[in-house]
Amino acid sequence: QAQLVESGGGLVQAGGSLRLSCAASSLTSSYAMGWFRQAPGKEREFVSSISRSASSTYYADSVKGRFTISRDNAKNTVYLQMNSLKPEDTAVYYCVAGILADTREPTQYYYWGQGTQVTVSS
Repeated sequence: QAQLVESGGGLVQAGGSLRLSCAASSLTSSYAMGWFRQAPGKEREFVSSISRSASSTYYADSVKGRFTISRDNAKNTVYLQMNSLKPEDTAVYYCVAGILADTREPTQYYYWGQGTQVTVSS
């Protein structure tokens, strides 16, 4: 069973960058990994995902070209590099693990971290 712990969130001005990290307890290479986010008063939404071998990555249209997902299976860690941040990126970001990477359905990700707050000021 995977346990996920996010870090790297914080307060940044619009146009700035943050790098989120997700440390997994074990067997990260057995799972596709990803990130979701939830803003106040909004539903949880898919941000990005990466296959077990890192050969495939997927992004929401709203972050494509600005965010980059990567993973280091030797370190059991997944990263989300976020550049050109906008106020609408403000949300709690959750690290997730599942079987398939090519899905944006939250129910397909079996393990979730506690989340890390990202706040982008205008």
